Amino acid sequence: MRYRIRPIPACGRLVRQWLTPPVKCLRMKQLQAAIAIITRDKKILICQRRAGDRFGGYWEFPGGKLEPGETLHDCLARELREEVGLTARPIRALTVIEHQYPHAHIRLHPFHCQHESGEVQKLECQDARWVDPETLTDYRFPPANDGLIAEVIEYLRRIDRESARE
Repeated sequence: MRYRIRPIPACGRLVRQWLTPPVKCLRMKQLQAAIAIITRDKKILICQRRAGDRFGGYWEFPGGKLEPGETLHDCLARELREEVGLTARPIRALTVIEHQYPHAHIRLHPFHCQHESGEVQKLECQDARWVDPETLTDYRFPPANDGLIAEVIEYLRRIDRESARE
């Protein structure tokens, strides 16, 4: 912050005059989350956030906040158990996403995962669906997911083409 010292004419007392207005330095909350793009029979699992949550009614990939001392893979396993009662095996890390919301700076670590066991239980979401990757754009996701949706669709198309050649 920049200021200059100037005297008050009537009394000669020195005061600061701001050259740029003072800005409150609020430390923005920093969040890291691991998210799973789980595939089963060429479909992807998406979950709908509960109405009372931030972005209530929006769709998302299951996952959640990284706890202190936890690895990303540990976080994925815990969140999948807690949210939807599934186990899945991470296959590949996708592009890390950084997004600035008014309430926090978030870093999403997406992983393509293969469903291993369990049937979807709506433990922490109001709905869950296995959908075709091509239909992801038909669902409303939080803004941080915009680029990820396109990447997931293209990535799964590529995998599908490669497996068709074999």
